[in-house]
Amino acid sequence: MSRGEIWRYRFKHPDKLRPVLVLSRQEVIELLDTVMVAPITSTIRGAPSEVVVGVNEGLRNDSAVNLDHVQTIERARLVGYVGSLTDSRMREVCRVLAIAVDCGG
Repeated sequence: MSRGEIWRYRFKHPDKLRPVLVLSRQEVIELLDTVMVAPITSTIRGAPSEVVVGVNEGLRNDSAVNLDHVQTIERARLVGYVGSLTDSRMREVCRVLAIAVDCGG
């Protein structure tokens, strides 16, 4: 598992299998039993805290990485690899994450 990969994860509420983007830095992914992720939703709102992803990243449809709902989850509950983001797309995610947490300067 690597930073920038999209995996499927079963959320408790709602009880639904959804894609998530792995955000944790690579150095800690194998050290910890948890990873930081952002959920991916098919509802694109156009919010400044979203990054639009789609078939180029392994998804069936255009979707949004929702950086307002970042959470830490158990790594073992990630059940299936979907795809990954390029380095340039991950830089965009980092820029938008700073906006989501109001650290944009």
